[in-house]
Amino acid sequence: MKRLFVLILSLIFAFSIVGCAGKSSETNADQNKKASENSEPIKIGGVFSASGSAASLGKPEMDTLKMMADKVNAEGGINGRKIEVVAYDDKSDQNEAVIAIKKLIEQDKVVAVIGGTISGNSLAMIPQAEKAKIPFISVAASKNINKPVKKYVFKTAQGDDVVIPRVVEYLKSQNLTKVAWLSVDNPYGSSGKEEFVTLAKDAGIEIVSSEVFEATVNDAKPMLTRVKQKNPQAIVIWGTAQESAIVTKNVRELGIQVPIIESHGIGNKKFIELAGEAANGVIFPAGRLLVVDQVPADNKQKLVLEAYMKIFQEKYNYAPSTFGGHAWDAFEILIAAIKAAGDDPEKIRAAIETGTKDFTGITGTFNMSVEDHNGLQSDSLAIIEIKDGKWTLKDN
Repeated sequence: MKRLFVLILSLIFAFSIVGCAGKSSETNADQNKKASENSEPIKIGGVFSASGSAASLGKPEMDTLKMMADKVNAEGGINGRKIEVVAYDDKSDQNEAVIAIKKLIEQDKVVAVIGGTISGNSLAMIPQAEKAKIPFISVAASKNINKPVKKYVFKTAQGDDVVIPRVVEYLKSQNLTKVAWLSVDNPYGSSGKEEFVTLAKDAGIEIVSSEVFEATVNDAKPMLTRVKQKNPQAIVIWGTAQESAIVTKNVRELGIQVPIIESHGIGNKKFIELAGEAANGVIFPAGRLLVVDQVPADNKQKLVLEAYMKIFQEKYNYAPSTFGGHAWDAFEILIAAIKAAGDDPEKIRAAIETGTKDFTGITGTFNMSVEDHNGLQSDSLAIIEIKDGKWTLKDN
């Protein structure tokens, strides 16, 4: 009986060792898996118009995103995890943009997407981001991107609702009350016109002529002949660099010598190259990066602008643009959210919405909220004039 008792105790002891060993082995396996998962890179998606008609906007955006990811990784990543950028060129085409964001979400499994160089492409991608519940930070301008507010959509470029008030303010200050409005025939142009019509009326500004032109325009003279007959005191041209340059040249070629005010969409050197002498005298609102050397020393943006200008130019050997600045802002806002909330898309979304406060970026100072997924005001814009082929700060 005693021998049987000893045998039973021995068996119980043996089984307890095996059980403990099994439990310990399972715990180690779980820990190893967790460690492996934590060392995996955090994937961020990008969709930019790095080629095609909007390439002068999209290429610096894509270059900026890759540069900033390299910088974070060189500093050790986020909690030891690298940032992996998966970026696609949509070739300035809406269909390509939709295909790209679907691939990023479904195949690449990114935690967020930055991009949409032009407004039409951003607007086309929004339904995919909303359906997948993936944060999408647009770098395009149309107010329709973020108004009405869409839960997963944010924006870092100034919208028409931020830019147009600055334009109207300038026109009033110069007593230019009879203007011609010319806009590109796409979502960027149409939303700009909608905002201008509303604010101009309230400001006592009469639109004596209203015309649209194609993004592929190569001769706007027939349209401008009609405009000339209306004798406007000023012409507002609302488009991006390539098409606006053609229209601007045609204005001067027809001998129309009234002031030309344009959108922040012309804020890169491509516009000056294409418009040539006709660019001189053009006035437009834009971010302060273009005139960083003229920004007052006490402006809180100045150090941020100078730092971006320096590292971008050193890496790529060409000057950055305000469009690349939109990507810089989007990346910094996203990285701050990931640091605060981890890599869960829903938590990232919430962190962007509630945590982006008093963030001074390239475009301006951001204060996002549940009601505002852009977070910029008109004070993020300076008034710039092109003189002798160079950007000149006219009003800070």
